[in-house]
Amino acid sequence: MNGTIIKTRVVGVDVSLEQTTCAIVDIRGNIIARDAFCTTDYPNISEYVTTLCNHIITLVDDNGGYESIRSVGIGAPSSNNTTGCIMNSPNMPWKGVIPLAAMLRDQLGLAVALANNTHIIALGEHAFGAAHGMKNFVIVSLGNGVGSCFFSNGSVYLGNGGYAGEIGHTCIRPGGRRCGCGQQGCLETYTTAKGILLTAHEVMAESDEPSLMRSAENLTTKMITAFCEQGDKLAIETYRRTGRLLGIGLANYASVIDPEAFIFTGGVAKSDRWLLEPTQEAFDEHVFPNIKGKVKFLNSVLDDRERDVLGASVLAWSVKEYSLFK
Repeated sequence: MNGTIIKTRVVGVDVSLEQTTCAIVDIRGNIIARDAFCTTDYPNISEYVTTLCNHIITLVDDNGGYESIRSVGIGAPSSNNTTGCIMNSPNMPWKGVIPLAAMLRDQLGLAVALANNTHIIALGEHAFGAAHGMKNFVIVSLGNGVGSCFFSNGSVYLGNGGYAGEIGHTCIRPGGRRCGCGQQGCLETYTTAKGILLTAHEVMAESDEPSLMRSAENLTTKMITAFCEQGDKLAIETYRRTGRLLGIGLANYASVIDPEAFIFTGGVAKSDRWLLEPTQEAFDEHVFPNIKGKVKFLNSVLDDRERDVLGASVLAWSVKEYSLFK
């Protein structure tokens, strides 16, 4: 016996535009405790990191102490697992290159791994969800942004610089809508919640046909889905146009990488058949014929926040252990 302490817990952190959630997760994937706060309350990155560290420290102190914690895993939009930085996020409140992993490591004194939120979703779905048992699949996250992660031969494919999977910033319409990344016609400008609302207003402007969308205050994608259920033709057309573009984008993606499945997550994915049926139709029309009918379209069945802190915990186990408290 050499007296080495085997640490059986990690901290998983999910950073989204609306909320940051942190949780202590044990070696079996059980969530021991969790906490959350509003991300946008801290537009200054230094204040945000201090707040996050304080939440983690309090959570750890109240649930077994530092001696049980091996490492920290974090998922955040526009993050790069190779550099440990948030890289020029078009949607988050902090601009430029943010060395988030290093900032947390310096304050916490623990090993920290950072990855794109879709990378985290892929880890969570592979370990606990719809992708369990799959070796080659793609996560497609549809919400405030559009992201993806390609799980190749049993592990996340990062590419040369860690930027693989940015399907939201592939061009679907040359000269189209201006994107937050600075380009025009990106898929993200048509298939995010904001993009769908722009399409809805375009559809209404082209027709005098009555629509429940016309009288809706603060129109949302959830409302458009409800209007589709009531047979609103313009609401249905909104999702048809969105689905066509998404299907073409995914057909191009699948024709290159030949995945087992696309797994859809995020608020927009809850539009269900109104979006996914035209997506599937356009996909079948444009995908390489030899793989037509062989790529599954699946919706995540896990609770988003629980899956994402669990995915972050999987990432935490992968980082080399480091601690100031040994």
